Amino acid sequence: MRFLSLLALLMSLFGGAEVKVATYNVENLFDMNNDGTEYEEYIPNGSWGWDEAMYRTKLRNTATVIKDIGADIIGLQEIESETALKDLKAELNRQGLYYQYYAFARTPNSAVNTALLSRYPIQSALKLPISRNGKYRDILEAKININGTFVRVFVNHWKSKSGPESERIACAKRLLLRLKELPENEPYILIGDFNSHYEEYKTFLRSRKHNDTDGITGINNILKTIDENGNPITYTSLKTTKGSLYNLWYEIGEDQRWSHQYKGEVEGLDNIIISPALADGEGIEYIRGSFGRFDAPYLFNKGKIYRWQQSRNYPKHHLGEGYSDHLPIYAMFKL
Repeated sequence: MRFLSLLALLMSLFGGAEVKVATYNVENLFDMNNDGTEYEEYIPNGSWGWDEAMYRTKLRNTATVIKDIGADIIGLQEIESETALKDLKAELNRQGLYYQYYAFARTPNSAVNTALLSRYPIQSALKLPISRNGKYRDILEAKININGTFVRVFVNHWKSKSGPESERIACAKRLLLRLKELPENEPYILIGDFNSHYEEYKTFLRSRKHNDTDGITGINNILKTIDENGNPITYTSLKTTKGSLYNLWYEIGEDQRWSHQYKGEVEGLDNIIISPALADGEGIEYIRGSFGRFDAPYLFNKGKIYRWQQSRNYPKHHLGEGYSDHLPIYAMFKL
């Protein structure tokens, strides 16, 4: 055992580390401060019963999922505040998983925001505003030091599908603008809830409500996860198709490529997308075949995702059960 421990330490020190990166939309983690931007259901001590006990239950349930994922770096969506993030960190610590570093991007007047927890030092963090009026949630960018090798992680939570594709294209264009500022060989990972299926360019054609862009999508056309002929970028073509990115959903079987359910339909709204520098054989690399969906049995109930439960019967109230309406996804990287 001592030999194995020493070997693991030496691998970490000399570049053999493996790093797990995940993303999880936790579904409305609100704190107990009344900021005036809360959804009605989450007004502290309001009619829905969002009180200290309910808050602590939500923290425990969320922390249990994150602990079981066991990621070294995890992007989070729908965190109300830095207070909620710190309370979540404290609950994770109680459950045995300690994240020393964190970053948080608060968008003015937004009810929920993006965050990141990391066991590796965050050298710098900034937020990328998409508009000045707070209509869109800011994108969180963090530069992380993994044993002397740096990788940028961008945590996204794009506009929901209550609006048309043009709104998600606005998010994609802001992200792309930042990516073009980086050196060509810069390794980066795009994670989060893009509110876009990995093949949105196919699925949204059936919806007049969404297709206001003549068939162009943010995730596929703007970020170039498909080529000029409409074919998905593969791990191999990532190396030869200039400006392209690779969506890791293609690493698993088609029947497993979903993380969200809505009215009986399943979609892969949460995505992990990598840059060519993570597939060039140098520095930090994506471990092929390591992408997965965290789908522990307790995250399901009666065949559906076991989201945070609320009673719609009068009086409407929280039930103190469930987790989130999204499943987490993850991938492994190595030095």
